[in-house]
Amino acid sequence: MIDLRSDTITKPTAEMMHAMTTAPVGDDVLGDDPTVKALEERTAEVLGKEAALFMPSGTMSNQVALRCHTQPGDEIVIESEAHIYYYEAGAPAALAGVMCRLIPGQRGIFTGDALQAVLRPRDQHFPLTKLVCIENTTNRGGGSVWPIETLADVARVARQANLKMHLDGARLWNASVASGIAEQEYANYFDTISVCFSKGLGAPIGSALAGSAECIARARRFRKQYGGGMRQAGLIAAGALYGLEHHRKRLAEDHANAKNLAVGIAKLQGIDVDIDSVETNIVIGRVNAMPSEELAAKLYKEGVNLLATGPGMFRAVTNLTVRPEDITRTIEAFSKVQRMK
Repeated sequence: MIDLRSDTITKPTAEMMHAMTTAPVGDDVLGDDPTVKALEERTAEVLGKEAALFMPSGTMSNQVALRCHTQPGDEIVIESEAHIYYYEAGAPAALAGVMCRLIPGQRGIFTGDALQAVLRPRDQHFPLTKLVCIENTTNRGGGSVWPIETLADVARVARQANLKMHLDGARLWNASVASGIAEQEYANYFDTISVCFSKGLGAPIGSALAGSAECIARARRFRKQYGGGMRQAGLIAAGALYGLEHHRKRLAEDHANAKNLAVGIAKLQGIDVDIDSVETNIVIGRVNAMPSEELAAKLYKEGVNLLATGPGMFRAVTNLTVRPEDITRTIEAFSKVQRMK
């Protein structure tokens, strides 16, 4: 089975598994797991921040960041289909008690002018706006990469309004490889950054939140409140550290595979894919001849597993398990299914 549902479906490589099974461990809640410490220090170094905190998931990392920057009743500004708002089970309201002020973006990206337009005046009738959240790459935007100039413009407006900045960088590694811009250069615009190890880097579990030493000390308490304190977490931190050190550059292979898939299926009648929009490892397309659920079911029978994401829409995500020959097989499966309609 060629699994294109997500880049979260990967399993540890033999080398990663060896790193995990031989990792020195301690009790991370008590602060003495050496592998977790090594991962946090290395993550902070890569992102150019003072400190980082290992988390079980990207959702927890994002939500702890929101809690660090806000008080209940405050407001955050976020793109209308961003992961924090769209896919995190209402956690901004349930956990941090904040409202979301939405900006409709283009493939998940908005401008400084768009941010300026939604900022509220300071008035007792309104919530206090505290935080701007950005996602890079954008999930529902098809893996699009924020142009650094647009990011700088949004940050300029945010700073003028005395707002904090948080980056949901679950796929920041992909953005960096695709753009050639170092992760630290992106991170410079943000007070906190969440990064994920269990997507393109291939680790089985884990994300991290990076920021100032003061902020991360505050985040450690909220992680405990949210149930994220782990004991001998070095076993999984070792997988994350291995991925961080060995799997970032290879993301270019995933990007090439995604582009080749888009080019191949765009040639088929009844399949619409914007090839130019495929910047990283996510391909979003439209099927015209059948419901997307039917397309996904027929492809599954041909050995290809992907997601139907809406009426007529499907998503394929290349990852560590997918080879160039799998892309050829996937295009052939699409072609066969289209002939079966």
